[in-house]
Amino acid sequence: MADIRLVTYCGLYCGLCAQCNRIPKQAAALRETMRREGWEFWGPELPGFEVFWQFLGHLVEAEAHSSCREEVCGPPSCAIRDCAKERGVTVCPFCEEYPCQRIEALAQRYVMLLADGQRMRQIGLERWIVEQEDRRSTGFVYADIRCLP
Repeated sequence: MADIRLVTYCGLYCGLCAQCNRIPKQAAALRETMRREGWEFWGPELPGFEVFWQFLGHLVEAEAHSSCREEVCGPPSCAIRDCAKERGVTVCPFCEEYPCQRIEALAQRYVMLLADGQRMRQIGLERWIVEQEDRRSTGFVYADIRCLP
């Protein structure tokens, strides 16, 4: 069975978020380079280094802590998550009112959201997750095409 923990209620895939996919790898590479250069030992002499080093470690670990379903990622008071839970839907595309105004508003920033939702309805959640993992393996993240406000 596919891992639903990486599927947000709105229909995004956490594995395609830069915070969960690209940034941890880049942060790990930077941290390793800095370790090889000796920053671990002489960096603490510089103002702000300890906070930076701790934050860099947080970025490296971000992939393991990203989950809308476990409410450790995304807005704490996400109205979409609350609505889906109230309606008892696993993912918004399976709601009879999909796409609602909230989803349409979010789709203004995530241009693939509605098409991905339709695809999820068409092929089912498990197959859709497999497709998203295939996308993830290419290095694609939503930020590559996301529209900013």
